[in-house]
Amino acid sequence: MSTSLQDCTLLHNGVKMPWLGLGVFKVQEGEEVVSSVKAALQNGYISIDTAAVYKNEEGVGQGIKDSGVPREELFITTKVWNADQGYESTLQAFETSLNKLGLDYLDLYLIHWPGKDKYIDTWKALEKLYKDGRVRAIGVSNFKVHHLENLISQAEIKPMINQVEYHPHLTQVELLDYCKKQGIQLEAWSPLKQGELLSNPVINSIAVKHNKSAAQIILRWDLQNGVVTIPKSVKESRIIENASIFDFELTVEDMEKISALNKNERVGPDPDDFSVGF
Repeated sequence: MSTSLQDCTLLHNGVKMPWLGLGVFKVQEGEEVVSSVKAALQNGYISIDTAAVYKNEEGVGQGIKDSGVPREELFITTKVWNADQGYESTLQAFETSLNKLGLDYLDLYLIHWPGKDKYIDTWKALEKLYKDGRVRAIGVSNFKVHHLENLISQAEIKPMINQVEYHPHLTQVELLDYCKKQGIQLEAWSPLKQGELLSNPVINSIAVKHNKSAAQIILRWDLQNGVVTIPKSVKESRIIENASIFDFELTVEDMEKISALNKNERVGPDPDDFSVGF
């Protein structure tokens, strides 16, 4: 099992992706995002996850520059927004994101939401970017099993990642199982359910037992389920705390108690109903 912040999972194309990264959803462009990215990278993180729609790619790029960490040591992800889906528009959106980030390649590029009818054309654009060596891995976000089945049936290259809402109130057992069988790495966004799970008594009792915080317990649960996780924080102390999850292990009983909290409850939209931007 993972023992350090630099530990990686091997994607099905042989690229290594860190188990833990920093997410920057709702982190303000400018000083806030620059300082949180810089703090994460200077404290041993190597993975940063942003998206075109977060409107903070320029700040992420500045934080990368300011950190002094060599580009080749990093794993940078961004996502194509719904309004840019389609073949040509995705290729253009990719160039825009790359320019804003100030990078000459990406480590991972994702389709942000499935929508209804464009994601196959969008995927063909991602396949081209991958074949052209512009991005080291390609994947999707918020795809359910039926979206993945449809995509795989028409794709040349299978997605390497599916980044979805995943936390103890939404354990996505069927999706996780399907992705494992397909060799697609599941990745959790909103792993702490936007902070809502931090006051959960079951999680807190396990935290006391391990002398850890509630957040650390949840993030460790992700890792032990084989799920990459990208908690967001703008405070350096919290960024460091979130990474201190490699020096202990949850028991089978701990894992089962946390998983039993499932309510199939989302904090974000249901991918089948989400049409914003399309």
